[in-house]
Amino acid sequence: MTKPASFPALGNSPRPPAPADAPGVIPDLIAELVAGPLRREQALDLLRTHLGRIQGRVQDAFEAHELDGLPAARWLAALTDGLMLAIHAYALAMSPARNAAEEAEAPFALVATGGYGRGVLAPYSDIDLLFLTDQQAGPRAQRVVEFILYLLWDLGLKVGHATRSLRDCMEEAERDTTVLTALVDARFLVGERPVYERFSAAFDKSRRERGLAAFLAAKRQERAGRHARYGDSPFLVEPHVKEGRGGLRDLQTLYWLARYAFGTQRMPELVGENSPGGGLLTEHEARAIRRAWNFLWTVRFHLHYVAGRAEERLTFDFQPVVGARMGYTPRGRQDGVERFMKHLFLTVRDVLRLTRVLEPAIERAALGPPAIRRQGDAALAEAGLALADGKLVAAPPNRDFSREPVLMLRIVKAARDRKMEIHPLAIRALIRNAHHAAALRGQPEANTLFLDILTGRDAALWLRLMNETGFLSRYIPDWARIVGLMQFDTYHVFTVDEHTIEAIGVLQQIERGELAEIAPVASELIGQLQSRRALYAAAMLHDIAKGRGGDHSELGARIATEICPKIGLTPEETETVSWLVLHHLLVSQTAFKRDIEDPKTILDIADLVQSPERLRLLLVLTVCDMRAVGPKVWNGWKATLLREVYWRVAEVLAGGLSVPERDVRVARAREAAGAMLQAWPAAEREKFLALGYPGYWLSFDAETHARHAALIREAESVQAPLTVRTRVLEARAVTEVTVYAADHPGLFSRIAGALAVAGASIVDARIHTLTNGMALDTFWVQDAAGGAFDAPHRLARLSVLIEQSLSGRLRLRDEIRKVRREPARLRAVTVPPRVVFDNHASNTHTVIEVNGRDRPGLLHDVTAAISDQGLQIASAHITTYGVRAVDVFYVKDVFGLKVENERKLASLRRAMEASLTPPGGEGGGMVAAAPRAAADPA
Repeated sequence: MTKPASFPALGNSPRPPAPADAPGVIPDLIAELVAGPLRREQALDLLRTHLGRIQGRVQDAFEAHELDGLPAARWLAALTDGLMLAIHAYALAMSPARNAAEEAEAPFALVATGGYGRGVLAPYSDIDLLFLTDQQAGPRAQRVVEFILYLLWDLGLKVGHATRSLRDCMEEAERDTTVLTALVDARFLVGERPVYERFSAAFDKSRRERGLAAFLAAKRQERAGRHARYGDSPFLVEPHVKEGRGGLRDLQTLYWLARYAFGTQRMPELVGENSPGGGLLTEHEARAIRRAWNFLWTVRFHLHYVAGRAEERLTFDFQPVVGARMGYTPRGRQDGVERFMKHLFLTVRDVLRLTRVLEPAIERAALGPPAIRRQGDAALAEAGLALADGKLVAAPPNRDFSREPVLMLRIVKAARDRKMEIHPLAIRALIRNAHHAAALRGQPEANTLFLDILTGRDAALWLRLMNETGFLSRYIPDWARIVGLMQFDTYHVFTVDEHTIEAIGVLQQIERGELAEIAPVASELIGQLQSRRALYAAAMLHDIAKGRGGDHSELGARIATEICPKIGLTPEETETVSWLVLHHLLVSQTAFKRDIEDPKTILDIADLVQSPERLRLLLVLTVCDMRAVGPKVWNGWKATLLREVYWRVAEVLAGGLSVPERDVRVARAREAAGAMLQAWPAAEREKFLALGYPGYWLSFDAETHARHAALIREAESVQAPLTVRTRVLEARAVTEVTVYAADHPGLFSRIAGALAVAGASIVDARIHTLTNGMALDTFWVQDAAGGAFDAPHRLARLSVLIEQSLSGRLRLRDEIRKVRREPARLRAVTVPPRVVFDNHASNTHTVIEVNGRDRPGLLHDVTAAISDQGLQIASAHITTYGVRAVDVFYVKDVFGLKVENERKLASLRRAMEASLTPPGGEGGGMVAAAPRAAADPA
């Protein structure tokens, strides 16, 4: 058998010249390794130095912006080729034949597979190798393989490897798509080239005989599973750059399909009439693939270098660093990191669109054109549509999306009405002709069709398709500004466009009755609405002005007045949509940031809403908005608060609350509580009824008053200085903690500190001082998962910690510091501290709103600052948006009056701003013990 002189096989000279296709090989390195040859330890030091030089050269050039990610990946792979040739030569020299049988062994070829086989490597990627033999590897070949692998491992490289004969390769490829895919990428490195060439010929023959169908089906199934693992939405705010939807692996899948079907090496080979498949890509699409490939590789390289490991998920802590390294700086009101992430998400969308363009074209070129049926369906024919493979297409040859853009809406509506799929080739045409949607603006038929799709069955599904194809951005230009737009926070899970489509999906779930248990009031109200089209339009436009600076609700309301008439809504509907967009945060902000027991809170909303229909619309829109933020945002406690706001405002609009004055309501509450205590002696009953101030009687129902009465009587009977009771409210997903103790300044703060140490998060609180000088404070808390704090041992510990805190035996600050720190990925999100005073929201209290970074003990520090200023806290409303805490307190001074003196307010502001900085100046490196009630803050 003839062996090429430049590629040593087993038994050949271990000192080959460097091959031309392996830049980075240093002949002197090979000569030094095999001279003697060197002892293994010396060789390892030499190779380690060379490897460091290789990696350093690529990193220095990349970080100096001398080359982007894709050229860097190719250069690193080429330099690694040289290293592998040197290691191969050294392994041969260190493993001489021991006998004649080993001398006569069949040689092997060293082959790169996987990403390395494609000629690209990330800084910390695995190196995938195939040791390829004609027959089973003999004893010497096994020693050489083992020597190479141990050398690579000792160099700190991660290696994926297999030793297979030609027959093994064919059989494994038949059984395992992963192996088949790896072999698609196979690239000869060194060794016996004829062995590789025989494999390549056999593999190409097998590929052609097998056909594309089975491979295509397997890759689609693999892709679906991968997307399910790493996030089926391409617009998650912490995307997986490699495996997520629209990531590098999706681009690689297109490469695999093209190479398997046509044997192409590069995507530009698919451009032009004479290319395989007859021109599957346009020049523009080929450039788009190149841009996406290069951009994602650049992000991946930065991510690896910043993390110092093979990190593929672009988490919050990496996003600002990678964005800055890539040159993204603030522009206008948009941060550099948000600009970077928008570019990433637009690239991801391009990958999705390119997949929809190229994959069906490859399939059809390999498997043949579809059989199109034009007759037999008059309605379809009249609409300009036909069937191909049982799926919808524009009817050829005279009907197409470029000449008749309204077909793009007709095909979506037909697919929905008939519960059919749109043919991949039609989706390809939608993408390529999306720019023609601009011609449909204001066109009556287009408006009718669009509103039908927006308000019809499975609207979210079809809107998502229209968004991914680019139709929505052309039909509604303002929509283009929110595509791929993210907010750099830990609260919102999706980009703005994806969140909006999710909200419409939730609205349809409510209409179908699927959320009757989770959102019963919204589910009941949905059937009573008279403005259904306006509600859907408001859901679509509620965040349309995000990313423009200023109040997105006010800006969005103005934009809605421009968009709504253009898509066919009436003036009345337009006014309703604009009003809903303007006030879409009203109900949630009131529920989570205001004291809904304060009549003024409810009366102010009622005065703003005025209409029961608008109140119903607002409640439903609020539920949709909140549930679309992310899977962990909604819980029973928030549902309860929203229901309370709705029913109280509805009562006012029905004329209920405006009749009884405060004193009358207090008297009624006392009467109801007295009725619950009829079995008590009259003297004890009257004693309890004399304990509460008006605010106490209006804060709870009669049943709760009766429980408090029993608690107080029991405490006084045993002269207990402290009584703690807990009650799990499963329907509300909270645990109620009631504390009865002697009132003193800082009581609330010490209890809050104890709860933080216990790992409980406060979601709401009511603080009452009774006429006997005792405090009756009620806290509603949740666990880390946003559910009721209900583990018996944790409840017992919670009570002990409260007692220790109030007695002074618990060193709160030291214990709070021990509570776990937040994950590193969240520390990059900054939250500027902010304190706002409001003397108009309540007739009787000053309302203080505090914004700051959440952390264990934050509530303890903030309330301690309030108490140190000589103020009394009447109620607290605790909310978090990711790592941002928004806590609202209703306070009075020692005389029971509002705080209106400017000097006093200035002093209070300084104290509270100081309390928002973590002890030791950690700058927000800690997070709350658990997530708390949340709503969309912006």
